[in-house]
Amino acid sequence: MTDRRNTVRAQIVGEEYTIKSDASAEHTRAVAQYVDQAIKRVLRSGTVVETHKAAILAALQITDELFRERDSRLRLDDEMRNLGADIGRLLPPAMRSGDPNEPSSTS
Repeated sequence: MTDRRNTVRAQIVGEEYTIKSDASAEHTRAVAQYVDQAIKRVLRSGTVVETHKAAILAALQITDELFRERDSRLRLDDEMRNLGADIGRLLPPAMRSGDPNEPSSTS
């Protein structure tokens, strides 16, 4: 197995970083740009002056976004499972599939 790490140079709040990642260079640049913009938004708010504190606040905001998206995805997964089960109950027994506890009619 070969190590296919990409190396990308990115500017974040005026400092250059060399980032090594398994992700594509485009993805890594987009992530770095997102972090840069998040920190700059915090700095523009005028409530924080120190870059390291702005970085921590930006990290908290990004992590909050991540947690909210995960919760949303989990809710959507549950809704899709429930919808699939509802649809399955409407199908004739011979056409139902997906329940690992029921024998398949095609076996």
